[in-house]
Amino acid sequence: MQPNFEKPEWVPPNAGMEYATIIRPGVELVPADHVAAAQQTPQRRNLSIQEYLQGIRQGDRTILGRAISLVESNSLRHLESAQELLTLILPFTGHSFRIGISGAPGAGKSTFIESLGCYLTQLGHKVAVLAVDPSSSISKGSVLGDKTRMEKLVQEPNCFIRPSPSGGALGGVARKTRETVLLCEAAGYEIILIETVGVGQSEIQVRSMVDFFLLLNIPGAGDELQGIKKGIMEIADAVVINKADGDNIPKAKLAQAEYTQALQYIQPATMGWKSSVHLCSSLLNQGISEIWQEILKFQSLVQQNGFFEKRRKEQLREWIHQLIQEYLYNLFYQNSEILQAIPGIKQDVFENRISPTNAARKLIQLLQK
Repeated sequence: MQPNFEKPEWVPPNAGMEYATIIRPGVELVPADHVAAAQQTPQRRNLSIQEYLQGIRQGDRTILGRAISLVESNSLRHLESAQELLTLILPFTGHSFRIGISGAPGAGKSTFIESLGCYLTQLGHKVAVLAVDPSSSISKGSVLGDKTRMEKLVQEPNCFIRPSPSGGALGGVARKTRETVLLCEAAGYEIILIETVGVGQSEIQVRSMVDFFLLLNIPGAGDELQGIKKGIMEIADAVVINKADGDNIPKAKLAQAEYTQALQYIQPATMGWKSSVHLCSSLLNQGISEIWQEILKFQSLVQQNGFFEKRRKEQLREWIHQLIQEYLYNLFYQNSEILQAIPGIKQDVFENRISPTNAARKLIQLLQK
């Protein structure tokens, strides 16, 4: 029997069912005893640092996930534990090969990573996927939908997928991606795939934490040569034209020729390596093995000419500089005297009594006291 829905007091003239103009019955309230039972559900036990370390070294994916959450936490009470854990795992890190994968939204990054990840696990490799989802500038939340889009890969026992919010961090990566890489390496993952947000020119920071950087594009998305203006082409070790199947094949080959021509005028991102352009169809698993062979050639070259070790040291140096900046930023905005002075100094700037430069100088002088 159909319920007798009532109409609200006002509806648009001639409104059909496409308008939300009916009142439906409400949901029955949960009984109080059910609420009390739910509140009595025991909380998850906190792990000791040694339990974290042991679980990570044994490849326990649940504990690895909890360790990443610990490191990503902004809580001051978690900071000391996170740093202690990171110190303990350092002897077990550094052995993986790190691959950054970027591209504009819609380029098929998740599908490509799933195809590549499944191919690698079938070869016997342990693969970790760090997928970074953009955070809302308003709510600060993220959908974190990458894991749900990789339905096949998530079922692979030799694969660990961790979606993380960007948290507003620039560079297309999450703020704690570097620490997460170390945790995955300590858990025995030998290939780390880092999927960036994919917003365009700001995707530069991922270059400072990976060994190989792959730029994903699609055919027919516009003037392919516009890519050389974005700066991102200059840091790519390989360009892949995805979705090269069906009617897209002619357009994909044209894009391949144009990108190949453009790369001749760009300085290679890696010493001794010439970046190339490849076609693939992630949906049909075509071209994946050829791309992996290209990555293996790159790995062999940089390990032989010493550039692999040199780049890793440069990345560590850059990481130190970034941490110093982050520490000083937090030190500045956690200073109570500065926080009290900011509103008044801002008002002086708004009313043209002081320049922004002198305002900043005054606040910094308070930190130097």
